[in-house]
Amino acid sequence: MTDIRHHVQSQLAGLFTVENKELEAQAAAIFADDAEIQFSDPVGTLKGCAHIVERFIDPLRRAFSTPRRRDLMVFGGQNRRDYGGEWVAGVTHITGLFTAPLWGIQPSGKLIYLRIGEFWRVEGDKIVEGRVIVDLLDLLHQCGRWPLAEAHYGAPITFPAPATQDGLCPANRDAGGASLDVVEAMLGALHVYDPESFGSDGQVGAGGTWAPDFAWYGPGGIGSTATWPGFVDHHRAQFLQAFPDRKGGNHYCRIGDGNYAAVSGWPSMTMTHNGTYLGVPPTERALTLRVMDFYRCEDGLIAENWVLLDYINLLSQMGVDVIADAARL
Repeated sequence: MTDIRHHVQSQLAGLFTVENKELEAQAAAIFADDAEIQFSDPVGTLKGCAHIVERFIDPLRRAFSTPRRRDLMVFGGQNRRDYGGEWVAGVTHITGLFTAPLWGIQPSGKLIYLRIGEFWRVEGDKIVEGRVIVDLLDLLHQCGRWPLAEAHYGAPITFPAPATQDGLCPANRDAGGASLDVVEAMLGALHVYDPESFGSDGQVGAGGTWAPDFAWYGPGGIGSTATWPGFVDHHRAQFLQAFPDRKGGNHYCRIGDGNYAAVSGWPSMTMTHNGTYLGVPPTERALTLRVMDFYRCEDGLIAENWVLLDYINLLSQMGVDVIADAARL
């Protein structure tokens, strides 16, 4: 029986290795004719295999000299949410020399690791639906063109592979339910917090869900950190000060596979912009945020968390066009 995770991984990789004349056939081998993908800004909704190639795959192939996928993790399973379906999720980078414009961003001519989060719903051997977040804020940082007044509360590192190096189609699939249970327990407690310390019960320590030395890998604008104090200092405090009424967890997909789990909402979060964030003064606007979280669990605790957020869309709601602003630098 075909492992759909391996099939999706190999077919997506092939989109960046085939000759131009073979691209249409390669895309048709993995995307259904009527596939629909919700894509982070500025790309938007793509409908049909031809549109996916035109607005997603071909721009990446043109922008990068010898583009290749470098997958950090690929795993899948049945969706625990009512939305349903079998899903394959993953974190990858498109690598290569950035030599031509991409979605309004001017090239640097240098090697780039373009961070991407993906959720794919599959039927048979084809992708019929997807959500994709491309970290264009991190791309701007790599190009040396940062358009915001503040940058990176944590460290702006390239996402690492899992510490255990076993995130590509995990072998011990039966553990997936337990991994997702841990993540859901964490999510259930996270929304209540102390406005002074920004702490939440049920996170660390006795009865907690995070390992004492957990690593948290955040997107462009936030950066990465480690341990609960680092998480608070380098992300949580700034976010809650700016969006104190935020509510999350509106997920269309939650899956577990081996020691891994992933959740995503489109949008996941609703909030009001009540404080300065990334140098943008409060607008008092009601905002939404598209979210993807990928987790590795170990010994019943969350050991690593990779986070993709559609910050181009969020900042647009705050009245900031970061791509246009970066073009003027």
